[in-house]
Amino acid sequence: MTVIVRELRRGDPVDAAGFARIRHQALPFMLFTPESIAYDLEQAHPDSHYQPLLAEEDGELIGTAQVGLVHDSPEPGQGYVNVYVHPERTGRGAGSLLARSAEDRLAALDATRLHAWVLDAPAYRAFAEKRGYRAARSAHFLRLDLTNGSLPPLRTPPPGVELRTAADFADDPRPLFTLDAETLLDEPSDVDREFTDYEAWLTETWHHPLLSHELTTVALVDGRPAAFSAARTDGGTRYGTVMTGTGRAFRGRGLAKLAKNDSLHRARAAGFTDAFTGNDTGNGPMLAINKWFGYEICATEVKYVRDLG
Repeated sequence: MTVIVRELRRGDPVDAAGFARIRHQALPFMLFTPESIAYDLEQAHPDSHYQPLLAEEDGELIGTAQVGLVHDSPEPGQGYVNVYVHPERTGRGAGSLLARSAEDRLAALDATRLHAWVLDAPAYRAFAEKRGYRAARSAHFLRLDLTNGSLPPLRTPPPGVELRTAADFADDPRPLFTLDAETLLDEPSDVDREFTDYEAWLTETWHHPLLSHELTTVALVDGRPAAFSAARTDGGTRYGTVMTGTGRAFRGRGLAKLAKNDSLHRARAAGFTDAFTGNDTGNGPMLAINKWFGYEICATEVKYVRDLG
């Protein structure tokens, strides 16, 4: 049996479907589709040097890696490599080959620090530590069963507050870009990021094939977007909240909870059965909100970091 590593081929539906299938098996609490995999590669910012890699054993795709630079970080040289192998194909060297190939690519791009998410299990953590990575922050994956009818009831918005969907901003989404950029600054992360490029945001966020404009809820205060809950779907029964935030001037009023509850009710009414989200383990306020909704932790991942000398 021979394992090789190669690039995911642009425009190849078999490669995209294989990548999505492996990621779904390894990370069932994140949303991937062949269309989203292909879109991410085709629309990646040139400065990100993004390139998915595949591990192949005698013609069978068994492993994946996402590799690139954090192009929108004010600190240059930040790279990322996220390796996941099909759970039934581990122990064949695919993970090591993917990691080595990714690290070589990033070193050639003058990356000085590599970031990798690893599931919080002894074997995965040992794999990262053996390669010289050190543990940093951690995050939880959470799941909510939308079929059990346990969602909090919908509330009537207080005076001056209106709930809309992202679809209502189809003609001009810039106000949502402004709000997203502001809330990103407070998102827990080891890498600072800045949303300053509106056109890049349109490509990477607004037009992404997984984003549901109809299920993304925006809370307006006196006509101004103040909080939002952004939703993605996989075209089947799975729904994911990828960002929930409130503008700094409007915090402490329960607007994020109001927006997210509206989005969850919309998702359930549309036939979605499983809701997923993720939170940094140190993000107590958002973890409390999700616990109030009934989310339960289903897995934990750890960010590992390695400096390149």
